[in-house]
Amino acid sequence: MDYNSDFKFDLEVGQVKEKELGDIFNNKKIEVKYDLQALDTGNVYVEYESRGKRSGISTSESEFYCFAFGDTFHLIETKLLKSRCRKYINTKRDKRGGDNNTSKGILLPIKELF
Repeated sequence: MDYNSDFKFDLEVGQVKEKELGDIFNNKKIEVKYDLQALDTGNVYVEYESRGKRSGISTSESEFYCFAFGDTFHLIETKLLKSRCRKYINTKRDKRGGDNNTSKGILLPIKELF
């Protein structure tokens, strides 16, 4: 997009994105995860199995995931999040966790949410 110093043009462009975001919050299913350790570890934990059964992102019907950590919220399409997690299956980032380590999930670097 070309640079334009016209405030009215910038306002219209911003309003398009405001509408897109409003449509997400009004019409889409969003899974919200609050990760208390993300800022310390640099990762978010994305569960895909619990007690030997598919769970978490494997069974989610949400269209978006929202990760909250610190004072920020990070929204990502579920299908994109799945794609970013798949490459870590059966690697050192594929970890047990949750209650009594009965879940499996991916430690996804925060930077991959963007």
